[in-house]
Amino acid sequence: MASGQVVAGTTDSGRVEAFSDGVFAIAITLLVLEIDVPKARTGHELWHALGSEWPSYCAYVVSFLVIGVMWVNHHTVFSYIARVDRTLVFLNLLLLLVVAALPFPTALVAENLRTAPSAHLAVAVYGATMAAHAVAFVLFWFHVTRTGDCFDDRVDRRAARATRARFSLGLVIYPLTVLLAFVSAPLALGVHGLLAVYYAFNQTPVPTLPEPTDAGL
Repeated sequence: MASGQVVAGTTDSGRVEAFSDGVFAIAITLLVLEIDVPKARTGHELWHALGSEWPSYCAYVVSFLVIGVMWVNHHTVFSYIARVDRTLVFLNLLLLLVVAALPFPTALVAENLRTAPSAHLAVAVYGATMAAHAVAFVLFWFHVTRTGDCFDDRVDRRAARATRARFSLGLVIYPLTVLLAFVSAPLALGVHGLLAVYYAFNQTPVPTLPEPTDAGL
């Protein structure tokens, strides 16, 4: 199938990716708005006030990493998607729903990380949000690999379907972070940051077909 060939019931993926980029950009920008500007009359008071905002800094850095890596991986997948069907559009919206919601649990963590009882619940909510993201992404990937009609001609569709198990690891890992939050909230938040770094450097690649060779050479 030629990459420019239109499959029945599908449209070009460009508008979906452009809309998605806008949502990612807004969500990652909103994170910094949750950091309060401290009010102080002296330099000493300002230093103290800035230091007391450490939960906001931690939550911001972790969520910036999370959304940034989500965007990179989303962009990587869409670089192999030539067309989208109606179901994939809605599944992508489900994925963006979770991305757009992430500033809320980020603010919740920033507000409550100092206090042990509420910190556990706040980070658990953060972990639950990430678990919801894992579910949305798995549904997205399962659909796009079901027939492979949305992929361009570079993709090995059978091999892509075989990656489903690795793409589903988040369904196990993120629920565990919810449980970890009730043991140690700072540790659980740190794990989210480490997972973001892990997914940045250890992505599951989209399998591609070998490039054709020139028989005359």
